[in-house]
Amino acid sequence: MPTHEDDYPQLLSLAVHEFRTPAGVVSGYLRMLQRDTDHPLSSRQSKMVGEAEKSCARIVALVGELSEISNLDAGTARLAQQSVDVFALAQELAVSVPEAGDHDLHLEFRGETAGALMTGDITRLRAAFGAVFRAILREKASPCTLVAECRFAQTADGRSAFIVVAEKDAVQAAYDSRPGPFDEKRGGLGLALPIARRVIEAHGGRLWSPAGVPDRDGKAMAVIAFPLSE
Repeated sequence: MPTHEDDYPQLLSLAVHEFRTPAGVVSGYLRMLQRDTDHPLSSRQSKMVGEAEKSCARIVALVGELSEISNLDAGTARLAQQSVDVFALAQELAVSVPEAGDHDLHLEFRGETAGALMTGDITRLRAAFGAVFRAILREKASPCTLVAECRFAQTADGRSAFIVVAEKDAVQAAYDSRPGPFDEKRGGLGLALPIARRVIEAHGGRLWSPAGVPDRDGKAMAVIAFPLSE
């Protein structure tokens, strides 16, 4: 028997369609106002319209993110089938996350640098890793050094690749702790985290926050794991 959950992807897809059309119309009219040379805007009006256009662009971007969630949940997202080393990808992103330069925060890479080969969508995985790294950094208000450590481990599912993100002296404790839910409902990142979790899971992986680490905020730590083909 169909349930309300079965209707969710279709409802989300419909909402995306209904939002996209008016948002596109409003954005188009705002651009026309900015480019109108017959009746140019005053400096004050131009500033106000510019801010409105930025907000409209953000709405359009959110609609695009909703569409991505809808496709991932419905299983209709077309994931590229590329050879990707998730450790090399994590290393690339760890040294380039923008927030790493704020508040004297540092994100270091540690551990295995290659060998975690799998088939997947490099573009989506890059965005997913970047979103998780940024989210962890945003939880830290005081100077500290965070580490993204890559390691191999044997699990019940076979050989797996782990990426542990935590403060430098808490990496092992984060790895050893039981998995807890990863808080993906954080402000300032749009829908990047809900998309990140879905992308990781679409590649057979898992994303969680370590639970029960003494004197540590679980929101400021994360573990990403992928099973690897032998």
